[in-house]
Amino acid sequence: MRKTGGILTTGRVSRRNVLKGGAALAGVTAVTGFPMVWAQNLKDITLNHTGMSYSTLADIGKQASQDLGFKVEMSVVDHPGLLNRVANDPGSIDVADVEVWQNKVLIPQGVLQGIEISKIKNWGDLTTLYTEGTFAGKEVSRQGDAPIEFIYRNSLEDGGPSASKTEWVNFVPGVFNADTLGIRPDLVGREISTWADLISPDFKGKAAIQNIPTNGIMDAMMAFESAGLLKYGDKGNPTQEELAATIGKLIELKKGGHFRALWNTFDESVNLMASGEVVIQSMWSPAVTAVQTQGIKCTYQPLKEGYRGWGNGLSLLGHVDGLKRDAAYEYMNWYNSGWVGGFIAKQGYYSANPKTAMENLTENERGFFYEGKAATADITSPTGEKTNSAGDVRDGGSFEERFSKVAVWNNLMDEAEFLYAKWNEFNAA
Repeated sequence: MRKTGGILTTGRVSRRNVLKGGAALAGVTAVTGFPMVWAQNLKDITLNHTGMSYSTLADIGKQASQDLGFKVEMSVVDHPGLLNRVANDPGSIDVADVEVWQNKVLIPQGVLQGIEISKIKNWGDLTTLYTEGTFAGKEVSRQGDAPIEFIYRNSLEDGGPSASKTEWVNFVPGVFNADTLGIRPDLVGREISTWADLISPDFKGKAAIQNIPTNGIMDAMMAFESAGLLKYGDKGNPTQEELAATIGKLIELKKGGHFRALWNTFDESVNLMASGEVVIQSMWSPAVTAVQTQGIKCTYQPLKEGYRGWGNGLSLLGHVDGLKRDAAYEYMNWYNSGWVGGFIAKQGYYSANPKTAMENLTENERGFFYEGKAATADITSPTGEKTNSAGDVRDGGSFEERFSKVAVWNNLMDEAEFLYAKWNEFNAA
């Protein structure tokens, strides 16, 4: 394990190496039967849930604390921050909100304890996207790091990803989405239909890309391949030559003044779009929602090549035991029981339990967010601000339409260390 450019990496981390070398987690013993958790003891428990800003939300912690009777504290970090904290201070985290690709770093460290499926209520209702590797009866794309590749463990003690289903998992399915480009439809001046539009000369000085190497490189590869400038054998695991060519073209664009910004934070992306400084960019769904709440037109544009998919899971750190582990299971079960699903739907995200999520939405919201129907009344954000009017249809259509078109998954590629080094060159150019 070493740091490159301030980011914790594992060098050449391949699926094969993870499958072969998942380190066993010492000191974890099986629990036979889920014990009764007494409220008078449980109320003294505090669980720390740590993850990224888009999913580790204070409102979720408050609602969980209210419903469960013990305290859930939310701690926000960035991508490298989570990996570094798990490596250097794992005892400060109880439940880690882990992106699927981060399992390539965490599993070999042996810091995650096994989660027993038998203790997860409604496991059978969770989306097959995670549990079977399929969606709408078809196998999901295997370009990048799909959830099915890392979710199942070899055993309770051995976190190495299992190629077949087992009774234990590395994480409980959580929030997921299909990402695309955000645009200002009132300012772009023409139809946007392809990832290639991100690098079109039409938007010189008014385009932006996210400054997160593992994500930004995916957007760049989608754009260059769509434009016919580069071709990749597997965008989920490009070679050094492919990465060098991609970064080379990004540097050319940057030096030529194409990018108004390389944004690092959610707020930056919102401000760039809301101000009109940028009209097309890498974007996250809640950022689009945040622009819309300001009464500004902003679209999460469906593109013909498909979406970049990602998924999160709730992982349990190895030190968590006894009553705190019981509380953690209560929390993980609560997380997919409906309230969170309804709340994050209004950010544009999906819950691992679509059934309970939809039960926590109004008929109008359910139609808009999940069923591809036109809104019958105003649609609001999680905090109540208007985002859409009656008659609007969600960008990209229904849940099934959107997730049937995932082309590639966020990932930690084999050449991650090379990517970080080249991305630093892009930043410095």
